[in-house]
Amino acid sequence: MKSGRIKKVTLGLAAVGFGLIIIASQFPSQKLSIDTLPLTKNERSSDAPDFASINDIAAKKVTFFDYLRPKVEQQNRVVAREREFLLSIKQSVKDQRALTELEREQLTTIAHNYRFEARKLDEESIKGLLERVDVLPTEMVLVQAANESGWGSSRFAVEGNNYFGQWCFSKGCGLVPNARSSGLNHEVARFKDVDASVASYLNNVNTNPAYQELRKVRSWLRAAEQPVEAKDLIPSLTAYSERKQDYVDELLDMLVHNRRLL
Repeated sequence: MKSGRIKKVTLGLAAVGFGLIIIASQFPSQKLSIDTLPLTKNERSSDAPDFASINDIAAKKVTFFDYLRPKVEQQNRVVAREREFLLSIKQSVKDQRALTELEREQLTTIAHNYRFEARKLDEESIKGLLERVDVLPTEMVLVQAANESGWGSSRFAVEGNNYFGQWCFSKGCGLVPNARSSGLNHEVARFKDVDASVASYLNNVNTNPAYQELRKVRSWLRAAEQPVEAKDLIPSLTAYSERKQDYVDELLDMLVHNRRLL
């Protein structure tokens, strides 16, 4: 776990004419860009397999990927729908078509959720928002979840539905790490279910300044009409772990060795 403190995000939102103003604090650290709501009890997802009880490594991997893949794909579909909406808005702006009130409200909500700042509504601002509102390769998400959760067997995955090692800073928002260094006050976030953990991870990678390079690489690939693959984005995840390049190398190694299962 990293030692840096993550500031709680403060958001302000206002609509100005056809434009938007989104004001968000910057995140100096890596894994979590939002605080989770505290839960009053352990709410482990009821459909999660008992991964720790699966002794056969190959069987555990298959079970893990088969369990998590549909959840990742579902959350990616949510992002894909938001992106499709933004592409339609971009075309409307290009055609100088006035947006409906419902479209403006939806656009404001998406910008808010993705912590995007824009002073006016134009093609350039929509382009900037589209850089954030995009799916992540399922293979990348799966290998990172496997790495961070110990193939679903970690305490944080079992007790907190947290498959990505995400942190939070409100007292009681998560689980206190057993090896937390003196003077630190972070907790490992606890989610109501695994779907919420995946959604939070996607939002974190799509908004946190630590992953701006990843988003730029993805945007370049889109512009070049090239496939966006895990092997192209994983190298930009050095900020996710204190292990830096060693962490990235491990993810890339996992990607190669589990290719047939992914």
